[in-house]
Formats: sequence, structure tokens, C-alpha cells
Amino acid sequence: MNDVFRMVPASGKALWTLGGIALLLVGLLFLFSYIAYSSRHVRFEVSSGGLSIIGDLYGRTIPAESLMVGQAKRLNLAESHEYQPRFRTNGIGLPGYRAGWFKLRNGDKALLFVTDTTRVVYIPTTEGYSVLLSVVEPEAFLQTLLDAVSGR
Repeated sequence: MNDVFRMVPASGKALWTLGGIALLLVGLLFLFSYIAYSSRHVRFEVSSGGLSIIGDLYGRTIPAESLMVGQAKRLNLAESHEYQPRFRTNGIGLPGYRAGWFKLRNGDKALLFVTDTTRVVYIPTTEGYSVLLSVVEPEAFLQTLLDAVSGR
């Protein structure tokens, strides 16, 4: 005959810990899903008030008076080595998608929203950083930006 003895039930701490871990994992799932969605749905709105970056964790509105549109230009990052991102300081760095704050090879601080390195628009600001955006039509974007900010 075997004698069977039960273990003392775990305290509520174990259940709370498991619940916290599960909540964290669900939160991370939502965060990663949002990042995956935003990597394909970020948009850039140009107006006389400035440039609005919408649909990403790092989105913001940059006032027109902060944009140095006279120095803005189209880049191909494969050819413009000094503008290539070197270090990610606070952002997302996935293959084919970079968003957030980076240090460029030339030492500048930059806010990136880059998916296609051959179609990038570079816009310096008076706030101590530059903005690099992958835009479907870089020349049209630059002209619209120049017209909107100059025609205030």
C-alpha cells in the first residue's frame, strides 16, 4: 500500500506572476502587430503648417518654420554614404523598415521612416535633426513641400 501526500497549494503570488507574464506577452503581440501594420501604412501629409508623419509610433508634426526646405533633397542611400543610418538610438530596425531615431554616418541625428533606400527624401530642420522619408514620388513630394512651406 502506498501513502499519498498532496503538496501545499501555491500562494496567489504564482498566479499573479503568470497573469502578469501573460499580459506582457499579449501587449507585445499588439505592439508587434502595430509595428507590422505601420511599416506598410505610414503617410506623410504636407500643408502650409508643416509636415505631419502619421501612422507610426514615432510620428509627429514638424512645423513649417522648422523645415529647411531649401536644403531638402532626394537621396539614394546606396550612393550617399554619409546619410546612411549607422546607429539606432531609439527606433525600429527591421530588414526593409527603419523608423525612429538614428545617428547617420556623418554624425547627424535623424528621424527615419525608410523602407526603400533608393527613394529617400532628406529634410534638415532647425531643431537639430534631419528627417529621412521613403516616398513613392520623391520629386513630387519635394515640390509640394517647397510650394506649401514657401506659400505660407
